[in-house]
Amino acid sequence: MSYLVLARKWRPKTFSEVIGQQHVLRALINGLDHDRLHHAFLFSGTRGVGKTTLSRILAKSINCEQGVSSTPCGTCTSCQEVDSGRFVDLIEIDAASRTGVDDMRELLSNVQYAPSRGRYKVYLIDEVHMLSGHSFNALLKTLEEPPPHVKFLFATTDPEKLPVTILSRCLQFNLRRLEISQISGHLNTILQQENISFDDEALTALARVADGSMRDALSLLDQSISYGEGKVLADDVHQMLGTIEHKQVLQIITALVDNNGKYLLTQAAEISDQGRDFSKALDALLSLLQRLSMIQMVPDLEADELEDHQQLQALSHQISAEQVQLLYQIALHGKRDLPYASDPRSGFEMTLLRMLSFQPKNTDTASLQSDANPVQAVTANKVIATDSVQKPIQQQQKVSDITPVSVAKSRLGVKEESAQPVEKDPVKTAGEATISADNWTQIISKLKLVGLARQLADNVAFIRFEKDLLQLSLAEGLAHLARPKTQEKLQKALDKYLNHPIKISFTDTSPTEQPAPTLASQQAEQQSIQQQRATDSIHNDPAIDALKQSFDARIIESSIKPIN
Repeated sequence: MSYLVLARKWRPKTFSEVIGQQHVLRALINGLDHDRLHHAFLFSGTRGVGKTTLSRILAKSINCEQGVSSTPCGTCTSCQEVDSGRFVDLIEIDAASRTGVDDMRELLSNVQYAPSRGRYKVYLIDEVHMLSGHSFNALLKTLEEPPPHVKFLFATTDPEKLPVTILSRCLQFNLRRLEISQISGHLNTILQQENISFDDEALTALARVADGSMRDALSLLDQSISYGEGKVLADDVHQMLGTIEHKQVLQIITALVDNNGKYLLTQAAEISDQGRDFSKALDALLSLLQRLSMIQMVPDLEADELEDHQQLQALSHQISAEQVQLLYQIALHGKRDLPYASDPRSGFEMTLLRMLSFQPKNTDTASLQSDANPVQAVTANKVIATDSVQKPIQQQQKVSDITPVSVAKSRLGVKEESAQPVEKDPVKTAGEATISADNWTQIISKLKLVGLARQLADNVAFIRFEKDLLQLSLAEGLAHLARPKTQEKLQKALDKYLNHPIKISFTDTSPTEQPAPTLASQQAEQQSIQQQRATDSIHNDPAIDALKQSFDARIIESSIKPIN
């Protein structure tokens, strides 16, 4: 018996075997079980997500000899013939090869005849967007008033190319890309059933490269089994795909955090020796930085199921959020510029060195190591945006600001006393642990909140705080922000900040009442002041006046933005 590829062997035969697409399955199952069947269905989505598979299962469900239902028996003659592709009343057409109007007219000439074997005659047209305009016109009349024994099932990867007149006569289902965890989980199940040894990292790598397509993942799985001589192991899969191992990407990020340039170049040489694709190496680096940023910016987000989540959490505490964003931008530009490098390896190495060079330095630990030019060691870092990449620019102090005494103290490790007063926390100063109208907005600005919880905190006004009960007011138009979950997050953040539990209650602000200040209102007022200052600065600038007079120019008011 000839070998049957995994994509065909493991094609789902019932709705319960379909991976993902629950939003489509629910509508189809309910329609079948309640006998509410439309005459035309349109399944759209990228390649390999199940468009043709769902169409065949639907055709089997409506022609099963046991009756129309969402659970066809699979044993009757009709079900078996549909599974094997021999059912005479399931007419499958590839629109890419039969685009002409004559082909469509020939097809539609048989629509009026009753089905030979089944309950319905089903026309499955794949890549329907490839039909010509005349073919759509020929199909339109039949699609509008089809015979009761005919069902049309359309599949397409580009629904925007279909005429609106066709779309309006179909039930439309948009199939989504499958998640990495869904694909790798299904591959895990298949390999267990096939008694093939594997490791999880290999399946995750295959799922990433499949890019949401289960068919692509199964084809790659077939290839990896052959490549690995009956085993699916991470080293073989990375060698086959040209990708790098996940631990290598983690080691590169760690080396960047540790400022270890030598190790970075060693990793680049190792990737080159392994014959990996440097563009895919940058893709892996971008993917890891994106996950790292998610962990930093949304700490209360549910943890993903990947086994390296704890490692990334630990790494997120060693690198700032700004630095992650900077590294991501540099990697993105490095991937764009990789084809222009003299060779891929040098382009990859320069990207890593650029990441290393542009990292912000900690001025608190800077020391004057050069006797010849001590000024260069005393710097204050600033970060500005240039060409979408943030580049640190070191602002040097004047030579007159550095005295022999300050240089000597720096070498001996003696810290200079700052002339600036130390700002004290409005709540956590000694002997004071309360909330008042004076420090309310300052406290809110320090809370680590995101999403709706941050919007709620920014827009609530302080009323009173007595006996650990905090009363707040919220304008009627913003009542939707005070959901139970957002209130709970705000309360937990305040509990953590005050170091003891409190309770909060909300009241609506009447339109006639004078609203108390909120952080949002203060920020809006400050922004308005800054905008007015920027506008006045532009209008009072002599250079601007000269340009207006010389070139008959005018100022576009909406383009004036204050510089933070």
